Amino acid sequence: MRSLERHRDVGAYALGVLDEAEAFRFEDHLMECPRCAAEVTEFGATTRQLMLYRRATPRFVHPMAQPGPRMLDRLLAEVATRRRAGRRRLLFAMAASVAFAVSVPGIAMMAQGGSEDPPVRVAATDARTGVWAQVTTEDEASGSQVELKVKDSAGSRPCHLVIVGRDGSEETATSWHGPGHDAQPHTMMASSSMHPDEIARYEIRTATGERLVMLEPPS
Repeated sequence: MRSLERHRDVGAYALGVLDEAEAFRFEDHLMECPRCAAEVTEFGATTRQLMLYRRATPRFVHPMAQPGPRMLDRLLAEVATRRRAGRRRLLFAMAASVAFAVSVPGIAMMAQGGSEDPPVRVAATDARTGVWAQVTTEDEASGSQVELKVKDSAGSRPCHLVIVGRDGSEETATSWHGPGHDAQPHTMMASSSMHPDEIARYEIRTATGERLVMLEPPS
């Protein structure tokens, strides 16, 4: 398989549609191609959305089923209703915020500063592999911002951070090739479409699927 063809297999690999032999060959390529490793990470959110769509679609419904003749009318009516309700909520919120800001500006400033959720941090060391990892997750509007620190005394090898949701879905947040024997932790930044309260655990796996360490956030 030529190098260009391997690059084109990124999407198929991320979506899990390659057969076992092709996936094995692509993982060999992934070990030496930072570009493809980064692109596999970018497919994580898309993969999860497709999985959620598949689970939400009844088996007797064709995934490309056409809507009925009255579907558009119902959707337009629902959109109009939601827009009217949204405008009313917006007006009420604006009026309340103006009154609140005028009457107690000091309290408003304090409330604004304390509304953010603190980051969730979890660390673990696997007794079998000796791999240590620490994950810090911060909630964002689109999901989570993730900081990963890893110590792996086994040397340089390709690894993935896999985030497992409470619904059983999996998302590869980032991939890397370890720096080798190093006393200092290897730090990486990643992102996830899952919010912290949707995450069941974090797993660091090799390119062959071996789990090196598992981290479970506090419930």
